[in-house]
Amino acid sequence: MKKRKVVASMMAVILALSLAGCGSSGSSGSSDSSDTKVANKDKPLCWFNRQPSNSSTGELDKDALSFNKNTYYVGFDANQGAELQGQMVLDYIKANIDKIDRNGDGVIGYVLAIGDIGHNDSIARTRGVRKALGTGIEEKKEINSKPAGTNVDGKSKIVKDATLEVNGKKYTVRELASQEMKNAAGATWDAATAGNAIGTWKASFGDKIDVVVSNNDGMGMSMFNAWAKKNKVPTFGYDANSDAVAAIAEGYGGTISQHADVQAYLTLRVLRNALDGVDINTGIGTKDDAGNCLKEGEDYRYSEEERSYYALNIAVTADNYKDFTDSTVVYKKVANQLDAKKSPEKKVWLNIYNASDNFLSSTYQPLLENYDDLLNLKVDYIGGDGQTESNITNRLGNPDEYDAFAINMVKTDNASSYTELLK
Repeated sequence: MKKRKVVASMMAVILALSLAGCGSSGSSGSSDSSDTKVANKDKPLCWFNRQPSNSSTGELDKDALSFNKNTYYVGFDANQGAELQGQMVLDYIKANIDKIDRNGDGVIGYVLAIGDIGHNDSIARTRGVRKALGTGIEEKKEINSKPAGTNVDGKSKIVKDATLEVNGKKYTVRELASQEMKNAAGATWDAATAGNAIGTWKASFGDKIDVVVSNNDGMGMSMFNAWAKKNKVPTFGYDANSDAVAAIAEGYGGTISQHADVQAYLTLRVLRNALDGVDINTGIGTKDDAGNCLKEGEDYRYSEEERSYYALNIAVTADNYKDFTDSTVVYKKVANQLDAKKSPEKKVWLNIYNASDNFLSSTYQPLLENYDDLLNLKVDYIGGDGQTESNITNRLGNPDEYDAFAINMVKTDNASSYTELLK
């Protein structure tokens, strides 16, 4: 009898040790571990393209950015890109000064399409253009990013006239008009609204418009096709969408590549690393087993304080646009397939704030769809309407079935609409 008890006790100890060993070898980020089930609040989360922040002040939402230990943001360096955009416009004006002043009045007049006045990226781009051209007015130590409305007489209190000297001759640089491109339904960065706006502006200002500037290519191309192309007015955008890059051959002035290929990779890579329980920098700043690796300072920068990865931007002009004609090709540095045994298939819920957004739908999502295969991720793509969070959140009815989440909000200050569903 005693012998049976001893044997039973020994078996219990062996079983306990065996279970303990299995537990320690499981992947820390996986939701289908054999002995544990990861709570939704602990699953990897990547905010992308729209950084959680206060839409009025731009202050980052630190609670959303640190929702759990596996939460990150992926976007691009908005300030660096904004400076590039402004400098690109200024360089073009200087290089073409002999022909850019269409009516010869000595005033270089430009119009500006502002996407979403509460979006950090739009704010940065507006400031970048105004800073480079000298038309910005500081307000609380920052250049005012509000729309100026119409300013044909140069008396606006939002912007100011600037003086530009080229080849010994002085010119006035004036922001003739700027507005948020928001349609009646509430969608911002709206291309159709921009197309209508350029029609109003050309009727009001005519040949006073020497340059068209847009905070993205969707609006920029709408204005280019509606008026600027025919009238040979250089138009500048942002995003390096394929149609905009191709249009450089037809007079589109230039655009900014926000390295969407790097952003899309990072969006899914931070989730993959968390799911595999490996160092977050794997395949990013340090080479993974497949040879994938980016270069910090050249391809991206990381802010530990903000838990954010930022892709670096590149100006696309007549000099190099042929290198950017296909915006959906994966980046060569990170184009290698992961081993499915080491990184088994996981399921990801990912949303695009607006299924009609030109950049996200025609560039970013196709890139994501290329990378999800390389990273062994099965992704459900959800397209929003660009107006309400509920149009998206209503389709996250069962977060239990997913291993990770990638979220692109409609409004930057609505992170809690999503995190509440995961608590």
